[in-house]
Amino acid sequence: MGKYRRDRINDAVKEEMAQIIRDTKDPRIAGALVSITAAQVSGDLKFAKIYFSVLGGDKAEVLKGLKSASGFFRSELAKRINLRITPELFFEYDGSAEYGANISSILKTLDIKDDDDEQA
Repeated sequence: MGKYRRDRINDAVKEEMAQIIRDTKDPRIAGALVSITAAQVSGDLKFAKIYFSVLGGDKAEVLKGLKSASGFFRSELAKRINLRITPELFFEYDGSAEYGANISSILKTLDIKDDDDEQA
């Protein structure tokens, strides 16, 4: 399968999973702000890694909720995306947003002076 097609499938899976998770009523998932950051579908379309980030909730509880509802997510994904094979979903926490916020807070604490301030 070509890279272009796989990228389109990855984007479609990411968008649909974000919508499906937004509509989920599981209190472990609905109680936190869960966002899908990426999706990676294997070349044979049998497996998909779904990367997520959590804001305002326990990531371990959200991961348990996502794993327990993976069958529901897969059936909803099959209804929304027309693929020959609906991939089996695996969820993985993506800490890049948390890492970026940490770097941002470190940069804000630095005392950096502008060149104009030094010349005056």
